[in-house]
Amino acid sequence: MGEALATAVQNTNAVLDLVRETEVHRDVYTSEAIFALEMQHLFAATWNYVGHDSQVAHPGDYISTTIGTQPVLMVRHTDLSVKILFNRCPHKGVRITTEASGNTGRMFRCPYHAWCFKTDGSPHSIPLSKGYQDTGFGDSHAAQGLAPVRHVFNYRGFVFAKISDAGPEFPEFFGDSLSSIDNMVDRSPAGRLEVAGGVLRYMHDCNWKMLVENQTDTCHPMVAHESSAGVTAKLWRKMPEGMPRPMAVEIYLPFMSPYEFFEKMGIRVWPNGHGHTGVHHSIHSDYSAVPGYFEQMVAAYGKDRAKAILGENRHNTVYFPNVMIKGPIQLLRIFRPISASRTLVESITFRLIDAPDLLLERTVMYNRLINASASVVGHDDLEVYERAQEGLRAAGNEWVNIQRLYETSERADITAETNGTSEVQIRNHFRAWKKFMSLSMSQT
Repeated sequence: MGEALATAVQNTNAVLDLVRETEVHRDVYTSEAIFALEMQHLFAATWNYVGHDSQVAHPGDYISTTIGTQPVLMVRHTDLSVKILFNRCPHKGVRITTEASGNTGRMFRCPYHAWCFKTDGSPHSIPLSKGYQDTGFGDSHAAQGLAPVRHVFNYRGFVFAKISDAGPEFPEFFGDSLSSIDNMVDRSPAGRLEVAGGVLRYMHDCNWKMLVENQTDTCHPMVAHESSAGVTAKLWRKMPEGMPRPMAVEIYLPFMSPYEFFEKMGIRVWPNGHGHTGVHHSIHSDYSAVPGYFEQMVAAYGKDRAKAILGENRHNTVYFPNVMIKGPIQLLRIFRPISASRTLVESITFRLIDAPDLLLERTVMYNRLINASASVVGHDDLEVYERAQEGLRAAGNEWVNIQRLYETSERADITAETNGTSEVQIRNHFRAWKKFMSLSMSQT
């Protein structure tokens, strides 16, 4: 550990000094000490996506996941409410379950000593409980059962949680950025989504923030993806004029759009680190119409409202700290931090309730072609991420530049729109990084 970093982990101001307006110190990506501070402070003081309530449709249904590196359970309680519990038995600390999902019935049972807990976390039973009589056990932490995550909010089926009392409440944290979730859900004639098509998981040997930054980086597609989507574009130009484009070709071709396309696409940033590309159009704007879908939307919303919903083609919406959604194709990606140089990416597809099945087919195909461990396009990004993680160890320059189209008038607390190739959302992300690291660290 370098002298600067050794000081940083002991001093709040020194940690914050690692992020400047247009530069980020490499330690923010490579240091395990900084990573540990992020897990302790940043992920605790922000609202984190946990899951969709369709994944726990029935009482006893649960998923096992994480907030930062904290293991948690999302479970449907007997009263049909959704609970978020720390996945830790209060007895010896054993994880209650290591399964990704399942149905636990009316209670969770610890595999070590068979302590049992109701689906709201409260104690159900303890074997040989007489052994705790007259010991003061009732006043212990263990007697309280599985600890709940204190702050939970279900927004139109998307369940978020915040571990710490620090940080803003849900409406203030997200503000107008929730319009991207609204548009994604409103694309269903019934106004509802459900997780469908499975979850693709893909391990990356890089820092989690590199993946978040990439979601609004529009200067790389025509470069990094030339060997994948670029090959498709070259082959397609040789096809007979007027030949119908297969779904896969429609998905690939926009990745090779010129810089001007992405410049005019626009980017919008919101307070607290949220933002999206695709203010005016996106790579999803020109997909073929799905027969009968518009008519269903008109019947549900009226013609003007249906046009407004389907005319909003946002590209990638980033929700700070580590989630991205694609509203037009009902896709969500979570960048789960494992260590300073290792990140698990989960890509989740959704079905629009009461919409044609062809829409889900396109969503699943996009996920498989672009985001899967056996994808075509995703490996281009993976190669660059790993090269970046390795290259940051090189001596001579300790700073990462995020200066493209920087304006001195930029602020963390306003909504703004600008050129689609600006790095403004990356700067917005790091302003939020400083805000929530500072907020939580100052209260410890």
